[in-house]
Amino acid sequence: MPLHPQAEALRRQRAEAGTPPLYTRTLAEARAADLADIRAAAGNPEPVGSVEEFTVPGPGGPLPLRVYHPAPEAEAENAAAAPLPVLLYLFGGGWTLGSLDTGDAICRRLTNAVGCVTVAAGYRLAPEHPFPAAVHDVAAAAEWIAGHAAQLGADPARLAVAGDSAGGNLAAALTLLARERGGPAIRHQLLVYPNTDHRVPPPGTDDDPLLFNRRSVAWYWGHYLADPADGANPLASPLRAPSLAGLPPATVLTAEYDPLRDEGEQYAEALRAAGVPVELRRYDGMPHGFFAMSGVLDGGRDAQQHAAARLREALR
Repeated sequence: MPLHPQAEALRRQRAEAGTPPLYTRTLAEARAADLADIRAAAGNPEPVGSVEEFTVPGPGGPLPLRVYHPAPEAEAENAAAAPLPVLLYLFGGGWTLGSLDTGDAICRRLTNAVGCVTVAAGYRLAPEHPFPAAVHDVAAAAEWIAGHAAQLGADPARLAVAGDSAGGNLAAALTLLARERGGPAIRHQLLVYPNTDHRVPPPGTDDDPLLFNRRSVAWYWGHYLADPADGANPLASPLRAPSLAGLPPATVLTAEYDPLRDEGEQYAEALRAAGVPVELRRYDGMPHGFFAMSGVLDGGRDAQQHAAARLREALR
């Protein structure tokens, strides 16, 4: 179907404003512009019960965590028994952009809608810290959460991981690493338009500079991988894992107008073929990034509600 009218209106606004693609800017400019765009499209931050920030030890230094507890009425509405289930959320940004603020609106909505403790974890960004730094950072965060769940008022037996775009890639990589290491146990994985394979098609003349496109994908991978050969590593390209058997049940959300659509859907099918329960849902008419744009795109709001329902069921 055509680009959704709401998404087309955003595209038209960018065209009229002469907005340059992020991949044409300096890293500092791109990081600032990315956060500004996300905040503008995310809608008003939803009140939660509490938000706390602190750091925990990581393989390359302290890792920032932001912990959200649901509003009391949300917790009661979702009938979450204490201790609460816990969700580790990993922000997107091509492993190059992003911060805890990037996923703040998403974390607030999921916290209330699921009735869970949500922990947003920071990780080292590329190109300053290329692959596999981010993977090992999020693994350290997951291990800390599992080992300190009581401190968070959370149940380590009901741990899920979620992420969008590069955050979805890291969430998938985390499940592979946790399987290899024998823990922590992860009940469910929510992967929102994830990168799953470094085999990026070359940029083409049909790339729309006003939307996330193949040039965008190549730009991010170019920052993330110090050596292109690292793209063959399953922790960078989960679709290349020799086996996906034994991984947590998954929810995979994709967008029609997204160069990552096919690899996300191929990953869902590969999980299913390996015996992993999977629900795959494509949002027609939506561009990459729509999940974080619930303030201006109905599809983003619908996707967040669906993701929350899936997590709520999985974490009962």
